[in-house]
Amino acid sequence: MTATPLTTRQTVDAFFTRFGGGDLPGLLDLFADRVDFNVAGPANIPWTGRRSTKEEIAEFFGILGKELTEAEEFTISTILVDGEHAVAMARGVFGVRSTGKKFTNDFALHFTVIAGQITGYNMYEDTHAISPAFAASPR
Repeated sequence: MTATPLTTRQTVDAFFTRFGGGDLPGLLDLFADRVDFNVAGPANIPWTGRRSTKEEIAEFFGILGKELTEAEEFTISTILVDGEHAVAMARGVFGVRSTGKKFTNDFALHFTVIAGQITGYNMYEDTHAISPAFAASPR
């Protein structure tokens, strides 16, 4: 018997549950083999850029864990679903390990989900707030 794929909403909920629980293998299982994955932003924010494979996506989440402290705040305010598309609006407060600086990031994640797998992941975040937190303090 074949399992019924998760709905778009169930997939997005599972994403946040697994992300919040630090379950990287479970998180990666939600992604298709090829993904349109993009986080736009300046080069001094180490997780920005395009990715498409599970290995590259694993690297993305590894960078987040290496560069940032655990979230002091992480709130999802809204998740909107329309067919295979979902948009999550959220806010996070993090510290940058290398500089000791904190930032508040209001962001939106646009997911595309087909047959229970994430095929599109586009993050729109407040790079204006994040970028200075990675800059070294003047001496």
